[in-house]
Amino acid sequence: MKITKKHLLLMLVLPYVFLPFIGLKSIKRFLPGALFMCLYVTFEGCIAEKRKWWWFPFTIKPNVIGELPLIFGAFFVGSLWILKYTFGKFSLYLIVNIIIDTIFTYLMIDWFKKIGYVNLVRLSKVRLSFLFMVKSILMYGFQYIYEKRGNHSKMLLK
Repeated sequence: MKITKKHLLLMLVLPYVFLPFIGLKSIKRFLPGALFMCLYVTFEGCIAEKRKWWWFPFTIKPNVIGELPLIFGAFFVGSLWILKYTFGKFSLYLIVNIIIDTIFTYLMIDWFKKIGYVNLVRLSKVRLSFLFMVKSILMYGFQYIYEKRGNHSKMLLK
């Protein structure tokens, strides 16, 4: 099986089928952290492309990074789910991220390579796992600061 534009569209759209089950209140609460991380990962993808950490042989359009459907599809919706069920429990958050990142790094990357979606070039799976851990901590930290600052602002307005 080779990846096509239909597959990329499905990769982008299919995760949104599960978005309503998160709940509007949770979506509003965790949207800043998930969006921050999507923008960060998009920026990281631009750097990775230049440094040849990985290679996406299939792109949507020229000058559009190949991982965009993955970032704004499964990664975005998955970030909302993870934050909803683990935020406020940092140990659980780390454990869940380690499990999901390990599955992605050691199983999904091989499958993506097999279907012609991505190849790791100058980045080992161990380093990719490290990058995922750094991003997980950044997202949690961003959400924590966002909520703490939001509560402080509300207290000032009272």
